[in-house]
Amino acid sequence: MVAVNILETKGLTKIYSGLVANTDVDFTLARGKVTALIGPNGAGKSTLVGMISGRTEATRGQVFFEGQDISALPAHKRIQLGLAYTFQITSIFRGLSVYENVALAGGRTLAAKPEMLDNKVREVLERVGIADRSQQIAGDLSYGHQRILEIAMGLAQDPKVFILDEPTQGLAETEVADFIELIGSLAGQTTILLIEHNMKVVQETADYITVLDQGMVLAEGTPDDIHNNPAVQAAYLGTDIDA
Repeated sequence: MVAVNILETKGLTKIYSGLVANTDVDFTLARGKVTALIGPNGAGKSTLVGMISGRTEATRGQVFFEGQDISALPAHKRIQLGLAYTFQITSIFRGLSVYENVALAGGRTLAAKPEMLDNKVREVLERVGIADRSQQIAGDLSYGHQRILEIAMGLAQDPKVFILDEPTQGLAETEVADFIELIGSLAGQTTILLIEHNMKVVQETADYITVLDQGMVLAEGTPDDIHNNPAVQAAYLGTDIDA
């Protein structure tokens, strides 16, 4: 029987020289669903995601992926297992074409199969809506299209879990609408962890929401659960539950 949760953390804690960023975080990602991680600046979202992805070493606690304890694995080993992570700041290869960027990302798994890699690149670019820009130099793209390219690079890896760190930051309103549509098209195909400040995006895409406050889990549940949660209302009254 396939586990309902594809990823779990237990007691995940990070302390920087006496400064506590996260404390005993128990967190789950439901397989095939979109989970949004929200909370004010300084709530510990980026640190938590860093520990999940392996880019930040935990002070204590464990990370389980498909039932396997991956706490000791470095980031590149977690990527090989199926964890893809986009950054808050675009991490594209600016001097290469759009096609080449996606091919490099997809080549991690399809390098020895050129025809399959080509098909994968074209399929992903079509899916995210930038197939017509495949030969454009990535550094010449608008900021919004660079963010979309970064998502395409993640999708090319066929991730089991796709972590999107503030993907709509800096996007125009129409680009945000396109992003919401894209996430909808991925429903059920992969598990998505979305770290996002735009509550419209969160409300329209997330199946579940986890709220962090002062490095700890304040609340978790469906969008309706979170919207009606008294603790969340008390913590974020007047701030539109800012992510």
